[in-house]
Amino acid sequence: MHAETHSKTLLAQLKQYTTVVADTGDFETMRKYTPQDATTNPTLILKMVQQPQYQYLLEQVVTDNRNSTLKGAQLYKKIVDELLVAVGLQILQIVPGRVSTEVDARLSFDVEGSLEKARHLISLYEKAGVDRNRILIKLASTWEGVCAAEVLQKENINCNLTLLFSLAQAVACAKVGVRLISPFVGRIYDYYKQTTGKDFQGPEDPGVQSVKRIYTYLKHFGYPTQIMGASFRNVDQILELAGCDLLTISPELLEKLQQSTGSVTRKLEIESVKASSVEEIDVSEKNFRWLVNEEAMATDKLAEGIRRFAADAVKLEGIIATMI
Repeated sequence: MHAETHSKTLLAQLKQYTTVVADTGDFETMRKYTPQDATTNPTLILKMVQQPQYQYLLEQVVTDNRNSTLKGAQLYKKIVDELLVAVGLQILQIVPGRVSTEVDARLSFDVEGSLEKARHLISLYEKAGVDRNRILIKLASTWEGVCAAEVLQKENINCNLTLLFSLAQAVACAKVGVRLISPFVGRIYDYYKQTTGKDFQGPEDPGVQSVKRIYTYLKHFGYPTQIMGASFRNVDQILELAGCDLLTISPELLEKLQQSTGSVTRKLEIESVKASSVEEIDVSEKNFRWLVNEEAMATDKLAEGIRRFAADAVKLEGIIATMI
């Protein structure tokens, strides 16, 4: 039995402990690595429509809107929404599980705007005959994002809270019944590598440690929120989190896992963290804001992530403007 494990790829072994998700908009990659779910974001969609093999999706949506009565920014936003759903629909034909579709990052501090956008995206999917349980609406883990998610979850619209860099963000999400959270590993690693000049390995990696803390807290208190480690820089970070509910992995790292053999050890287990001593955290609004503010890395990376996604949304609208 032991020898057999070693002949299996790291990817095949990882799938025994963790649900593998493809962090890409590339359909061929999804077919190749057979993930359960897929996640997209503004950056991935922007990259995607700049590739010749996917331009047809954008062209189709633009063509469908040629006679729209809307003009300018309103029209571009409508086209972006329809493009996101067109990509999601293609993905759902490949993956058996769910697709994550992101709400415009420029709404990250706007509860009402986020609710309106999320409901609109779900209605587009439902018009196309897709059950809302196959969709995760992605929102930034700001206080407003958490508030919007609380309302959406009660409407049976499942949410994926992203750009998550601190335990306070994770606890706030779990408290309001968010379906899934995406704590970022690589961006935390980047921050500490840059600020300390140190290259962190294995369990010493601050990004890995952050997800472990979140996993320990949520499982200890029995929250049903799923934890999906995201934004990986290397295979080591992924293997250190074997056993996490889900891990969303880029095509480059899926390829490395597929090409490598060796043994994967389960690192995160519910039973072991249930017994650990964990102090409860107050995540009222004022305390949430304070705790995130206290963590320079979380403040920095959350703000930067929102800015980047917003910039890519603007670029995408710019491409649409030239086509119209």
